[in-house]
Amino acid sequence: MENAFPMSQSRTIQSHLVLPPDTNHHLSIFGGKVLAYIDEVAAIASMKHAKGEIVTAAFDSVDFKSPANVGDILELEAVVTSTGKTSMEVYVRVKTINFRTGEEKITTESFVTNVAIDNQGKPVPVAKVYPETDEEKELFERGLLRRQQSMERRGK
Repeated sequence: MENAFPMSQSRTIQSHLVLPPDTNHHLSIFGGKVLAYIDEVAAIASMKHAKGEIVTAAFDSVDFKSPANVGDILELEAVVTSTGKTSMEVYVRVKTINFRTGEEKITTESFVTNVAIDNQGKPVPVAKVYPETDEEKELFERGLLRRQQSMERRGK
């Protein structure tokens, strides 16, 4: 595909250890801390796709599914799932890994919209993406509907 990249090119994985200062009185990680990690990993995936600077335009959805506790390993995986002219939708999945037992569980899923910018902060075009795996195809195909819903929420 001309001027299109596979979704896998943007795939970014980060790991963090949940430490006591990151947690609330229940000893589970603060939601705001998870959001900061999501914003960072989504930005990196977007920069890899755009091959340049980006800004966060919106957190389109954030679903907290289960807590991450002190001592858990938090693993975030981000991938650009669809693009507009200058924008990129990034899917971020967060899971916890209990290193003692090996148990893994999804804690958070999110869609973030980032916009590619030039050095003056003006939006610039981005390449299209295309899926390769079944999971990527599902995310890609549902991306159009998510994009329409997002634009309706923003009144566009």
